[in-house]
Amino acid sequence: MGPLALADLIGLDVVEAVGNSLFEEFREPLHAPPPILVHMVEVGLLGRKSGRGFFEYK
Repeated sequence: MGPLALADLIGLDVVEAVGNSLFEEFREPLHAPPPILVHMVEVGLLGRKSGRGFFEYK
């Protein structure tokens, strides 16, 4: 399983929350969630739980 499939499995909203938490703690730009991830969460693409994330699920 690759990193994008794993992110879809965990839930993109959870991945974003972890990135935000790490960024707030360490203030390292490397830990901030990427803009594409933030956008996907905003429009409701949450991974397996919503049926679509980086991949589409039926």
